[in-house]
Amino acid sequence: MDTVTLVYVGGMLVLFFFWIYGIASFVLDLKNTVVPGLLRYREGRAKQKADAKAEREREEEEKQLY
Repeated sequence: MDTVTLVYVGGMLVLFFFWIYGIASFVLDLKNTVVPGLLRYREGRAKQKADAKAEREREEEEKQLY
């Protein structure tokens, strides 16, 4: 093989390495940052709904007492 072909193939391998590295980093960021954040958000929303429901029930019970 001549030198140009070796440089071309070598360059493609380097670019491929960084391309795969970028994809792997993105997936790990999703797994470690985005997904837990979304889960915490959903848990917080569910807790807010439960708290609001408990507050409504407490207010209804107070109204019934008077």
